[in-house]
Amino acid sequence: MPELPEVEVTRRSVGAIEGARVRGLRLGKPLRWPLGVEPARLAGLQVGAVDRRGKYLLLPLMALPGSAPEAAPGVLLWHLGMSGSLAWWPHDRPAPEPGPHDHADLLTDAGVLRLTDPRRFGAVVWAPGTQALPASRMLAGLGPEPFDPAWTAADLAARLRGRRAPIKPVLLSGELVVGAGNIYASDALWEAGIDPRTPCARIGPVRAARLHGALRQVLGEAIEAGGSTLRDFRNAHGEVGQYQGQRRVYGREGEACARCGGTIRRIMQGQRATYFCPGCQRR
Repeated sequence: MPELPEVEVTRRSVGAIEGARVRGLRLGKPLRWPLGVEPARLAGLQVGAVDRRGKYLLLPLMALPGSAPEAAPGVLLWHLGMSGSLAWWPHDRPAPEPGPHDHADLLTDAGVLRLTDPRRFGAVVWAPGTQALPASRMLAGLGPEPFDPAWTAADLAARLRGRRAPIKPVLLSGELVVGAGNIYASDALWEAGIDPRTPCARIGPVRAARLHGALRQVLGEAIEAGGSTLRDFRNAHGEVGQYQGQRRVYGREGEACARCGGTIRRIMQGQRATYFCPGCQRR
């Protein structure tokens, strides 16, 4: 499943669409949510700078002088679901004909942005703005962004206080911070030396500061490595991620821990696999 690093890598790889003028939007088989606007009302709008919130990509659509009265400026929210990806086909490299798993083509004068999603859990949704429905509902409840300067170790410590649940599932929930998916949560907890079964309330300010730094380090490394390609993730240019080659513990059950030489274990937490070293990750 594409997590925050993969979505951020995708965002960076579709930057060429900024400033393009929309010619139309072709929809394939229905996805989990309706578009929310007639596709014809997007024609003539200009794409602004692509942004990201959590695992949503945000494409602002702005009216230009002379835009049709029925035009619908706003924002398109794109979600990659469980197995989706975006591909960018510049105007000098025409996109191939859509296949059965190609669910949306944003047609612009600069090229075509295509959402492919075999499992159809992805989404393309229009809203008048991020503070308006349905965008406000979709973005509500997301935790802080990991690289936001306003998200501090003290903030993380405060969010951990009083919680009895184990730290790993809480990290996956996105309440503490967005983007710590299964791979990255396991690796960040190893980096911070924290057992994934540790109740949140037992993580004091010192360990919270270590975890805060570890999350930023691991997520930053994953973005620079192009994300993780365990199955089929590609960025918008078709390039695979490389982070899977530098994982600390995820997927390394039975191997030696790089820090203490102990044996990496695999357990299940909330129906998700967790990898950790019982020798150097403490409760």
